[in-house]
Amino acid sequence: MADLNEKAVPQETRQENARGSITKKEDDSVSHHEYPNTSNGTRGSFENINAKLANPLAGISHDQLMADAKLFAETHGLEHLTLEFQKGALVAQDPTAFESLPMLDEEDKNVLRRELTHKWDQPKMLYYLVLLCSMAAAVQGMDESVINGANLFFAKQFGIDPDVSDRNSWIFGLVNSAPYLCCAVLGCWLTDPLNRLFGRRGTIFITALVSFLACIWQGVTNSWEHLFVARFVLGLGIGPKSATVPVYAAECAPPAIRGALVMMWQTWTAFGIMFGTVSSLAFFPVTDKPHITGLNWRLMLASAGIPALVIVVQVFLCPESPRWYMMKERHRDAYESLARLRKRPIQAARDLYYMHVLLEAEKDISRNRNRFFELFTVPRNRRATLASFTVMFMQQFCGINVIAYYSSNIFKQSGFTDQESLIASWGFGMINWLFAIPAIYTIDTFGRRNLLLTTFPLMSIFLLMTGFAFFIPPGDGRTAVVSLGIYLFAMSYSPGEGPVPFTYSAEAFPLYVRDIGMSFATAVLWFFNFIIAITFPALLKAFKPQGAFGWYAAWNAIGFILVLLFLPETKALSLEELDQVFSVPTHIHAVYQLKALPRNIKKHIFRMKVKDVPPLYEHEGAVGALGGMKTYAPGGAGHA
Repeated sequence: MADLNEKAVPQETRQENARGSITKKEDDSVSHHEYPNTSNGTRGSFENINAKLANPLAGISHDQLMADAKLFAETHGLEHLTLEFQKGALVAQDPTAFESLPMLDEEDKNVLRRELTHKWDQPKMLYYLVLLCSMAAAVQGMDESVINGANLFFAKQFGIDPDVSDRNSWIFGLVNSAPYLCCAVLGCWLTDPLNRLFGRRGTIFITALVSFLACIWQGVTNSWEHLFVARFVLGLGIGPKSATVPVYAAECAPPAIRGALVMMWQTWTAFGIMFGTVSSLAFFPVTDKPHITGLNWRLMLASAGIPALVIVVQVFLCPESPRWYMMKERHRDAYESLARLRKRPIQAARDLYYMHVLLEAEKDISRNRNRFFELFTVPRNRRATLASFTVMFMQQFCGINVIAYYSSNIFKQSGFTDQESLIASWGFGMINWLFAIPAIYTIDTFGRRNLLLTTFPLMSIFLLMTGFAFFIPPGDGRTAVVSLGIYLFAMSYSPGEGPVPFTYSAEAFPLYVRDIGMSFATAVLWFFNFIIAITFPALLKAFKPQGAFGWYAAWNAIGFILVLLFLPETKALSLEELDQVFSVPTHIHAVYQLKALPRNIKKHIFRMKVKDVPPLYEHEGAVGALGGMKTYAPGGAGHA
C-alpha cells in the first residue's frame, strides 16, 4: 500500500527525516507567508492567515483511486466488498459531489442525502453503545458523589472530624481524595497497556468489575485507614474507565454527531452524581443494626457498585472500536464492527477506507518512537496535549468538585441541618445533570470553545456571589443566597466545562498516541482532582468560605484566558482531520484570537455592527461535512 500512502498525503506536506520515516513539517498547514502581518495592506492584520485544511484524497484521479480501493479490499480479505470500497473511496474524496458520481446508484445517493438531512438517524446498535457508555459514566458519577453524604457520618465514627483539628482536616481530605490519588499515579497510566491488550470493551469490563468490588469493600471497612485503602483501589476502576469510555464513543460515532455522543459521558456522570445524592438521601434515615455501626453511610458507599455490575454483564454485547481493530491490523473485523454502527455498507466502506488512508501515514510516524515523549516533542501532538491539559486542569480548578464532594459540609456550615444539607446537595446534583442536556445540541453547533468562553466568566461571578453570601449573618437569608449561588454556578458549569474536557481530549490526539494521550489528560484531571479534594477542608478552615470561593472564582477568570489563547475549535471534523487543525502553530492561534477579541466583544456583547474577521481555518470538502466548504473562525466571544 505504499503507492496509496504517497498519493493520500500531498507531497509538499511530507519530508523524509534522518531515520527514513515520514513526518509533517512544523508549518505544514500554515506557510510563513500566511502568518498575520500587522504592517500589511488593506485588510489589516488578518491578511492571508488562513490555514488550508485539505482532504488527503484530493488530487488523485478516479481511476487510480478505484484501483487503490480494490487493492485495499483484496489485500485485507474484503474482496466481496470491492465495489462498496470503490464507491466509498470516491465519496470520501469529495463528500459534496456524490450526486455527480455515475458509479453510485439512486439507493446509494438516497442514503448519503439522508445522512446530511437526518444526522440522528443511526443504527440501534450505535445508540445501545451510547447507552452503555452513559451507564459507565453514571457509575463514575456515583463513585464520586456517594462520599458526599457519607462524609457527615464516617468522619466522626472513625475519629477524623475535620472540625476538631487541622490534622483531622488533612486525614479527612486524604480519605476523600484517595481514588483520585490512585487515578493520577497509577490508574490512568494503566489505560494504554490495558487498551492495547484487551481493547476498549475489555478495559471497560475490567474497570467496571474493579469498581463493583471496591464499592462493596468500602461498605465493610472498620477504620479510616481501611477505608482509605478501599477507596484507593476504587481509583483503579475509575482511572482507566474515564480515559477509555470517551475514546470508545468518539471512535464509534459519526463525525456529525460525535461531540453530542461523546459528551454523554459528562451528562451521565452528572446523572450519576445526582443519583449518588439520591442514594445518600434514601439511606440517611437507616438506623444501625446489632454489631453494625454506621449502616447508613455503609449502604451509601456500597450502592455505587450495583450499576457497575450491569456494565460487566452487558459490555461485550457492543461492537469493538473499529479504529482499535485497525490499529491491530484486523481490517475485516474493523469493517464488521463499523457495519454494525452505520446504516449502509457504503457508509461503512467510506469511513473505513478514509480512516485507513490517514492511519497508514501515522504508522510511519509512530514506528520506533517513544509515544509518551512525542506528546511533547511532535508539534501537532504538543498542541493537542496543551489544549487537553488546559481543559482538564480547569475542570478541577473551576471548583465544581469542591461542591460535588463537600456540598453537604458547605450547606451545613451555611446554616442547614444534616438532612437539609443532603436535600440541598440533591438539588445541586439535579441541576448539574439537567443543564448538561442542552449541550448535546450546542456542543456540535455553538462549539466546544465558545461554550467555555461563555461559561467561565459566569462561573467566576457566581462563585464570588456564593463566597460573599457568608458575610450575611446566619439565618434564612444566608442559606438562600449560598444555595442560589451554588445552583447558578452549576447551571453555568454543566453545559460548558462539564462536557467539553472529555469530549475534547478524546478527539484531540492522533490514533498512534491516542491511548497514551488520553492517559496523560485524565492523569492531569485526577491529579488535580486529588489536590482539590485533599486541600479543600484545610483551605476552608484557613481561608473561610469567602476566601475559598474567591480563590476558585479567580481561577475561572484565568480559565477564560487559557481557552482564548490555547484552544482550537474541533467541532464537526473527523478525528483524522484534526491533525491539520493542530498543525497551526500555537502563537499564530493566540495572536489571531487576541486580535479578534475586541471585535467579537463589540459584536456579540455590545451588539455593534463591525466587520467580521477572516476565519482562521478553511476546511475544504472533508468527510462528515454537511456542506461544501466549511469555515471555522474561533473568535474571542462568538465565532466557532
